[in-house]
Amino acid sequence: MSDDRFEIPKEMRSMAEASFEQARKAFDKFLTSAQTAAGSIEERGATVAAGAKDIGAKAVSYAEQNVKASLDHAQSLLKAKDLTEVMRLHSEYVQGQMRALAQQASEMGQIVSKAAMDAGKAAMDAAKPKI
Repeated sequence: MSDDRFEIPKEMRSMAEASFEQARKAFDKFLTSAQTAAGSIEERGATVAAGAKDIGAKAVSYAEQNVKASLDHAQSLLKAKDLTEVMRLHSEYVQGQMRALAQQASEMGQIVSKAAMDAGKAAMDAAKPKI
């Protein structure tokens, strides 16, 4: 047994696992509500709503991915055998999240640009005189 080995008491581990399960259930309920709200947005104004729907859906998707990754990371930390494993898991998590956030920012930028261009085009088309 090395000096940096630690153990989480069984009762504490059980409580933490139960808390993570409750957090996952709460997050699932949040997602259902967010998806319902996004559905009501899409019913308003065709072009603007389409852009808002895409942006909202992507934002909800990113939030879901990021919270899931955080919960999975926290759960993996509970199962770590020693401090070295905790540090390795945390490093992997941070690196993975940095890659995910960079990808998400790039995708969101493209979606927002497309929505803005579509809304601008719709406004220009609406302003043209009807012959």
